[in-house]
Amino acid sequence: MTGPAIGHLRVDGATLHYEVRGAGPLLLLIPGGTGGAASFDGVADALAADYTVASYDPRGLSRSPLDDPEAEQRVERHADDALRLLELLSPDAPARVAACSSGAIVALHLLTTHPERIERVVAHEPPVVEVLPDAADHRALLARVQDTFRREGLMPAAAVFAAGLRRPGAEPVQAGAATEPADAGAATELPPQAAARAQRTMADMPYFLGRIVPSFMAYRPDVDRLEALSDRLVLAAGADSRGELPYRPAAFLAERFGLDLVHFPGGHTGLSMHPAEFGELLRTVLTT
Repeated sequence: MTGPAIGHLRVDGATLHYEVRGAGPLLLLIPGGTGGAASFDGVADALAADYTVASYDPRGLSRSPLDDPEAEQRVERHADDALRLLELLSPDAPARVAACSSGAIVALHLLTTHPERIERVVAHEPPVVEVLPDAADHRALLARVQDTFRREGLMPAAAVFAAGLRRPGAEPVQAGAATEPADAGAATELPPQAAARAQRTMADMPYFLGRIVPSFMAYRPDVDRLEALSDRLVLAAGADSRGELPYRPAAFLAERFGLDLVHFPGGHTGLSMHPAEFGELLRTVLTT
C-alpha cells in the first residue's frame, strides 16, 4: 500500500498535521502520549481496507506546532481540533473514533459534546482519574510530578509519574523506562523514519509531562451524559493492565454503565507492542 496522504489544517492557535489512508466511512484515530499519528502506523493500513483512516499529531506535539508555545492546553480545545477534522473529512456523515490514553479523554469529551458527529467511540484506557473514588490521591500524585519536574527535571519527574501509574506491589522501573522508546538510545541505527519518530517522541516529553498530563488528568467527564450515550461507546483496557491506574477509570465507567470492558492485547501500550492483534480486535469492536 502506498503511503498516506498528508494534510495540514489550521485551527485556533495551531496547525495540525494529519494523514489519510483508504476509502469508506471515516475512522478518526486520536493518539495518546507523545506518539502522534505515527503511533497508529502498525494498524492504519489494515484498517484502511474498510475505512478512510485519519490520524494526526495533536496540537503542540511533533508536527503540529502551536502559534504560542506557552498556550494553556485543555481537553476542550483538543476535542475541538478533532471535531474540525471530522468536519473536514466527513462533513455529511457521522464518523467512528478510536483513541488511546490521553487521546481517549479527548474522544470522551467529543462524544458528550457532539454526539451527532459520532457513530461509535472506542476509548482505550482513558486516564480520567477524577471519576475514581480515590481521586484525591491521584491529584496528589500529579502535584508531586509537577513539583519534581520544576525542581529536578524531566527524567526524575517521569519516574515519579511512572511509579504512580503502576499497580500496587509492582516492581520499580528505572527513570524514563515508561516514557522512552526502547530503541531511542540507538536512534542513529534505526531506519530514517523510525529514528525520526523516536527523536520526536523524546523531544515532545517535556510538553506532554508538563502541559498535557496535569490538565488532562484533572479533567472530569460528564458521566451522566456518557451513560446516556453509552450505546455508542466501547470502553477498553489492556489485558495486562489490571490494577494499573490507567486501567481503573475504564473499568469503573464500564461497571457503572453496565458495559463489558473490552480487553485488548498487552497493557497500556498494547497498540505499539501487539499491533496486528490490536488492530484486528479494533476492527471487530468498531462494527459490533
